[in-house]
Amino acid sequence: MEGREAVTSTRLFTDRELEEMGARTLDLLLEAVDEGDKEKARALARRMYRESGLLHDGSMFWIAGLQTYIYRRLGVEALEEAEREAHAAEAKTVFKPPEKTDLRSQVEHLAGTLRGHLQPVRITEDDRTISLTMQPCGSGERIIRKGGYAPEVGLARIPGPHPITWGMRDFPIYCVHCPILEQMQVEALGRLGACRIVSEPLGEGGCRFVFYKDPADIPEEFYSRIGKRKPDSV
Repeated sequence: MEGREAVTSTRLFTDRELEEMGARTLDLLLEAVDEGDKEKARALARRMYRESGLLHDGSMFWIAGLQTYIYRRLGVEALEEAEREAHAAEAKTVFKPPEKTDLRSQVEHLAGTLRGHLQPVRITEDDRTISLTMQPCGSGERIIRKGGYAPEVGLARIPGPHPITWGMRDFPIYCVHCPILEQMQVEALGRLGACRIVSEPLGEGGCRFVFYKDPADIPEEFYSRIGKRKPDSV
C-alpha cells in the first residue's frame, strides 16, 4: 500500500489533463464552442493553427530535402520522374480533382486547397479571368522566407532553364512541383486549367493562379515554358 501511494504521489498529470492532452484540438475547440467558452475556443483555434503550421512547414522542408538529395545525386530528369510519381499517387488519394468540372467548381476547389497553406487568399474577377493569390505564398515562398536556400540549410536551386523551372534560372527546388503539375494537367486534359503567374525573382511578391474564362485566351507562353504546345482548339 505504501509503495502504491508513493508512486501515485509522483504523478505529473491528472487523468483529465492526460485525456485533454491526447484529444484532437478540433474536438476540444468544438466542445468549447458548445459550452459558450469564447476565450478557450479562441485559444484552441490559435493552438490548432500553430500545430497545423508546424506539420505544414516541416513537411515542406522534408519534401525539399528529399528533392535536393535526388537532384544532386541523380540529376534533373530523375527529380522530374520522382515528382511525377509522387503527384500521380496523391491525385488518387488526397488531392483528387473536383467531381464538377465547371469553372466555378474549379475555382472553389483551388481556393480550398490554397487555404490549406494557412494563408489568406485574395480572389479577384474581371471579364476575362479569375485570379487567386496567397498573401504571402504559403508554399514555395514560405520556404524562401524561412531561409531554406541559405548555405547553412542547403536546399538546392536549379541553375539552368528547364521545362520544370518554367525556363527560369536559379529556380528553388521545392517550386518545381508547379510546372510539373501544369505539364501533367495538359497531358491529362489536353489544356491548362489554372495558370501560374510568377514573381521574378521568385519569393518576392507571391504567385497568382489565373483561370481564363475562355481557355483559348491562355497565352501561348504558358504552354511553351513547360515544353508543351497550345492546342489548336480548346
